[in-house]
Amino acid sequence: MSSQIAESVQMITITEAEDGQRVDNFLCGRLKGVPKSHVYKIIRSGEVRVNKGRVKASTRVEEGDIVRIPPVRKKEERAEGQAPDRVLDQLRKAVLFEDNALIVLNKPSGLAVHGGSGVSLGLIEVARQVWPKESKLELVHRLDRETSGCLVLARTRAALLDMQQQLQRYKVTKEYTALCVGKWPSHMRSIDAPLLRNQLKSGERVVRVSEDGKQAETLFRVIQHYKLGSLLRVGLISGRTHQIRVHTQLAGHPLAGDSKYGDEEANKKLKGLGLKRLFLHSSYLKFRHPISGEVIEIDAPLPDELQVVLGKL
Repeated sequence: MSSQIAESVQMITITEAEDGQRVDNFLCGRLKGVPKSHVYKIIRSGEVRVNKGRVKASTRVEEGDIVRIPPVRKKEERAEGQAPDRVLDQLRKAVLFEDNALIVLNKPSGLAVHGGSGVSLGLIEVARQVWPKESKLELVHRLDRETSGCLVLARTRAALLDMQQQLQRYKVTKEYTALCVGKWPSHMRSIDAPLLRNQLKSGERVVRVSEDGKQAETLFRVIQHYKLGSLLRVGLISGRTHQIRVHTQLAGHPLAGDSKYGDEEANKKLKGLGLKRLFLHSSYLKFRHPISGEVIEIDAPLPDELQVVLGKL
């Protein structure tokens, strides 16, 4: 198997779409064809730097960070685990929009967007197996593992950069369908509260409201009230980690099925009605196509398992 050496040191500035990734996952996404063992080696040796400082594999990068990546040896072939046929088929059926620049998927709940942290294969690794000739296929943005719905992949570097610029400039409209616990006050149309991301010793990410955090604004509209909760249409002005989950918790009406920020007692009742996941779905995207400039609108239907819960409510 032949190999090649990257020409020079790379200095990469982290975008908002990459904010929150572990260093090892970020590097694996950037250094396609480099064995994971070598990725961890260059991290341990201190050759990888973030803002000129040494890092661990579990360190999470933030928007604006500058990552130094040393020259590395790349293999022409990647040794990756093969996703089960049912997962490959699931992703093929999840396509909402596809052309020569972009693929928009209706991401299933339970599938992480990246491998790592105990996840052998994430959505992007599976997608590269579904579309094996797409050597430049990349995630434009991220969704939490438990969140379903609209997720954009770029087929070219130009499309990726254009879409990330639109996200950074808040030119992409993102709306979610969510079920919160209790009766959401109809007059509460927005929450503007800065969010700070912390990492526990266990490596778990926890986000909380803090004046030291980044600006975050969320818009809310009540679709329907139920006995145990309220169905909401949620819009994001900014796009911070766990933003909807923390803002609804702040309002005293956390998301149904949220094991991290939610109401344990309410979650038990909802589980009895069949809710086995976080009730959060990215249902709508609107953006300008990176090549044609055409306005694209994408709707992702609510998954069957969430429709069933609403029927029981």
